[in-house]
Amino acid sequence: MYIQRTIENAILRMNNSFPVVLITGPRQVGKTTVFQCCENTRNYVSLDILENRKLAQENPALFLERFSTPLLIDEIQYAPELLPYIKALVDEKHQKGMFWITGSQQFHLMKNVSESLAGRVGILNLEGLSLPELMQKPFYEKFIPTNEWISKRAVEAEVLDLKKLYQIIWRGSYPALNNGENVDWEDFYSSYVQTYIERDIRQLVNISEEMSFLEVLTALAARSGQLLNFSDVARDIGKPVPTIKRWVSLLQTSSLIYLLYPFSKNISNRATKMPKIYFMDTGLACYLTKWNTPEVLEKGAKSGEILETFVFSEILKSYWHNGRKPAISFYRDKEKKEIDIIMEENGKVYPIEIKKKSNPDKKDIKNFDVLQKAGLSVGEGAVICLASTHLPLSENVNIIPVSYL
Repeated sequence: MYIQRTIENAILRMNNSFPVVLITGPRQVGKTTVFQCCENTRNYVSLDILENRKLAQENPALFLERFSTPLLIDEIQYAPELLPYIKALVDEKHQKGMFWITGSQQFHLMKNVSESLAGRVGILNLEGLSLPELMQKPFYEKFIPTNEWISKRAVEAEVLDLKKLYQIIWRGSYPALNNGENVDWEDFYSSYVQTYIERDIRQLVNISEEMSFLEVLTALAARSGQLLNFSDVARDIGKPVPTIKRWVSLLQTSSLIYLLYPFSKNISNRATKMPKIYFMDTGLACYLTKWNTPEVLEKGAKSGEILETFVFSEILKSYWHNGRKPAISFYRDKEKKEIDIIMEENGKVYPIEIKKKSNPDKKDIKNFDVLQKAGLSVGEGAVICLASTHLPLSENVNIIPVSYL
């Protein structure tokens, strides 16, 4: 069963603006499927097939003669030799939407694309299913905690009780786990991790280091929603800090994790310089940290941090799946004053707290004053929590249910 994706609108928009549209993202998030559902008459070729890959690598010109445009090329990272020939063809034809391409392994792909197709390619990033997509009601507004956004979302959002919410968080966002097929959760993630390491990572780390890489992946999953101290991870794993940083960079570029950096404006010289780490798929984080049922997860020590991870990934997806990039950060200082998320738009900052409670109070937003005292223009704030409906918490701060995301 195909689940409609928000990104379909962004694909069609970019198709009218660029000769090439690229979707990147982790494996198995549905990049090829969403392209094919947008236009099922387009020619298709996969570079996962060795014969096609060999031809593309050894004779790109013949490959592009054999597979005519409009063309969807799957897993373009296997044949970067094609990119200069695609550039020459689009420069000759001057047509929009000639090529749609996908790529899972972004380590070298983006550098090649930037060099070969600058100004000719619209780039989209696809993650797993968003909450509105899971509810089969795609939402086409990027998240910003304004009264206008809340009013629009309240019309369509489905109320989720605690049990249903943590079932969604634990299960994860990959389409294969949510399309109605009977796929075993543990089998899926075990295979996913093994495939990711064997197909994407083995080329970039020594085979003898694969187990250490898996240990780092697990250690990072246990820290999702927390500040990332590279020295702590290095000490736990027994690897040098530069190695940990390099491996974290690999995980970033393959879109499995996101590093959220501190608010850039100098509010305080006591603010942390460390980033926060978030896994983009909560199911993968649960699998790696051995939370094997949603009930145990919800009652466990990580339940608040995994909820924050889920909320953060949903906010990010609301931008990426609309073909946009958010200005997003956080604040924390040495006195442990913290604002979970700060969003910036049109010269205003929007502070957001994430709480695993249904009845937040004004103590939960006391640190929002940091922004006001710094002389910043502060828009509506929010506490995203387990409430069943939106309510005002103060004159300029709203309570927003997690189910609205």
